[in-house]
Amino acid sequence: MSGPAAKKELGQHFLVDENLLGVIGRLAELDPADVVLEIGPGLGVLTRYLADRVSHVHAVELDRSLEPRLREAIGECSNVAFHFGDALRLDLAGLDPPPTKLVSNLPYNVATPLVVESLDGLPTVGHWTVMVQREVADRFFAQPSTKAYGAVSVLVQLAAERTGFHPVSRTVFRPRPNVDSALVAFRRHELPDGFARVKRVVGAAFAHRRKRLANSLELAAVADRDRAAQALTAIGRDASARAEELAPPEFVALTRALEP
Repeated sequence: MSGPAAKKELGQHFLVDENLLGVIGRLAELDPADVVLEIGPGLGVLTRYLADRVSHVHAVELDRSLEPRLREAIGECSNVAFHFGDALRLDLAGLDPPPTKLVSNLPYNVATPLVVESLDGLPTVGHWTVMVQREVADRFFAQPSTKAYGAVSVLVQLAAERTGFHPVSRTVFRPRPNVDSALVAFRRHELPDGFARVKRVVGAAFAHRRKRLANSLELAAVADRDRAAQALTAIGRDASARAEELAPPEFVALTRALEP
């Protein structure tokens, strides 16, 4: 079967180099009891590798035209369930059996929202190993007051700790992307109380990056400027602080200080 053409509008870059699979398996700490969620299986190269090593694979693919190639790739494997649709719209939390790990070559155009939504939206997932643009991978665990640090950095670090990182050559994909990629692995730790509220505050704080944090919160209708300034002072920060200056735990403290 000839290889299908990747669809640029879907952010498709198919993994075609099987030499990378061992690295993925090591970073994912695969176990025979694992139930893996794979988003964007593409041509099924990683899907087959996972199916041979874990209990069950849920493979979520938006592009229905890839179904024949995917079924050919898994052959007689009976432990793979395909789910065709938009991963951001499907009820992934309702998958049975529930996924314990997320292992994916994520489509570039949805990688960040997929990871962020999985942090609290998929509570049974305890470990992630994802291939993303190098720029996105660097954001996940960026430090405060750096260019890469932003809302996704705060949320990922509040939910997980990094366990592995591996730069990936552009040559492992077809078509070859114009950007570098990386594998990043991280393990869940306990979410802070009120994580949904923290997400809202974090999103608002970074929505207007050039503005002071108190102004950003007011613009997002999270809190008026004076109240936000008072909350910043209460957690030991200057009222004129910007979002990128605060470490992830400080956003939890700020959210609590903003509560009535």
